[in-house]
Amino acid sequence: MSTKNIMIVGVGGQGSLLASKLLGHLLLSQGYDVKVSEVHGMSQRGGSVVTYVRYGDRVYSPVIDLGEADYIVSFELLEAARWLKYLKKDGIIVTNTQQIDPMPVITGAAKYPEALAEKLTAVGARVDALDCLKLAEEAGSVKAVNIVLLGRLSKYFDFSEEVWMESLAANVPSKFLAMNQKAFALGREAE
Repeated sequence: MSTKNIMIVGVGGQGSLLASKLLGHLLLSQGYDVKVSEVHGMSQRGGSVVTYVRYGDRVYSPVIDLGEADYIVSFELLEAARWLKYLKKDGIIVTNTQQIDPMPVITGAAKYPEALAEKLTAVGARVDALDCLKLAEEAGSVKAVNIVLLGRLSKYFDFSEEVWMESLAANVPSKFLAMNQKAFALGREAE
């Protein structure tokens, strides 16, 4: 199979690294060659974080170039917009509708853009946007946004739900497993 590319983008501290680890584990378990590359930026200070996950029969580089991402999984709307140029023409953005103000907005130097999901759709992106924060809270923890997003992403893959659950169990401490399983299911089944 040709190489597929997934970008996981967000703000530091949102759990994007666990999401990429879980996704890499799942893809390896299905026999794919997988490369994962993490670019932290100023993650400790709420800065942009991006992780590349590439998989296929043979993957030679972990880096995704402009216009090559099959999927962008975004923890925050502005991050989806920031990385849009990396999305393929027929690619899909799976995004949380949560808005986290960047420093220019916090200081009053800029305003948070309005109607970002609609603007992304207007420029031709296929956007699957849902309130992952609300679903994570429903599952039992605001920290489960990453797992809600992976649940949503799973709808676009042919892997069984059981395979996803196995990777979840392998990467999440057992005391948090039931809550994360619920978060995954809420993301996967949301209307």
